[in-house]
Formats: sequence, C-alpha cells, structure tokens
Amino acid sequence: MTLAVSSKGWVVIPAELRRKYRLGPGTTVQIVDYGGVLAIVPALEDPLRQTAGLLAARTPEEKPLTQALLEERRREQELER
Repeated sequence: MTLAVSSKGWVVIPAELRRKYRLGPGTTVQIVDYGGVLAIVPALEDPLRQTAGLLAARTPEEKPLTQALLEERRREQELER
C-alpha cells in the first residue's frame, strides 16, 4: 500500500485499516523509527497493565524470558572467570 504525504505532513490511514486496528477520532498513535522504517503504532492506554506478562513463558515447557536471560548471564560470568 502506498500513501502520499500532504504538504502539511498528513497521511490518511485507509478506512479498512482504521477499522481493523480500531483507530477512531481521538485515538493516539506513535510514529516509531526502526532505523529507516517508520511504523504507525497505536499508543497503549495503560502500558503497565497491557504489557504485564509480556516476557512470561508461553508454554509449560518454556522458561520465562527473564529466567532464561539470567541463566545465560550466569553462564557468561562463569566463562569470564
């Protein structure tokens, strides 16, 4: 999908995408620069609540990401000794 930027810097998000992502009048979004790639991301209303559990294990066999990172750091520290 290709969009044009107006002389005022505006970009119109097509209705289909506004409906899909529930972007109505007054919805706040963030423009994120991923090193040369711009992304329009809906802003979180309550970031703490909405991201709670984000790093948790997804299956019983999987370790939580925080635990895996700590274990990896411990192994690195052992190798540095």
